[in-house]
Amino acid sequence: MHSGPMIEDFQAEYDRLRSLAEQHIRRQPASATLQATALVHEVYLKLMQQPNRFVDRTHMLCTAANAMRQILVDHARARSRLKRGGEYAQVTLDGSEVSISDGLDVLILNDALERLASWDERQARIVELRFFVGLSMAEVAELLGVSEKTIAREWAMARAWLQRELRPEGNMP
Repeated sequence: MHSGPMIEDFQAEYDRLRSLAEQHIRRQPASATLQATALVHEVYLKLMQQPNRFVDRTHMLCTAANAMRQILVDHARARSRLKRGGEYAQVTLDGSEVSISDGLDVLILNDALERLASWDERQARIVELRFFVGLSMAEVAELLGVSEKTIAREWAMARAWLQRELRPEGNMP
C-alpha cells in the first residue's frame, strides 16, 4: 500500500484534479450520473490499488490521468447512451488549449487515443496529460523529461492526427 509522498502528491493536486473532473462531467450528457467529487475519489481509489509504489509526482500524475480516462470510458460504456456512428464530438485542439464541446463521446476519444498510442505512445501520453490532467506544456515537458519544444512539436502532430481521426466522415474535406 502507498504511504506519505503519494498521498501528499495527490492532496497537492486534488483541487486541479477536481476542477478537471468538473469540466469532464459538464461535457457529459444530462443523463450522466457521475459527479466530479466521485470521479476524483475513484481516481484516488485506483491509485491506492496500484501494486507498486509511485516513484514520484510524475508517476502519480501519469497514473491519475490514465485512471480518470478509464473511469470516464467505463462510465460511458455502462450508460451505453450512444451507438457507434451516432453523434460526433466536436473536438478542438488548437493552440495550447484543449476543448471538447458538450456531448463528448468519451468512447470515440478513447478509441482514437488507443490508435494514437499504437502509433506514438508519447504523443498519446501528451494528449492524456493535457486533456485529462490539464497540465501545461511546460509541466508535460518536465514530467516526461523532454524539452518544451519537443512537447510543442508532438502536441501539434497529435492534435492534427486527432482532428483528422475524430472528424465525422461526412465532413471530410
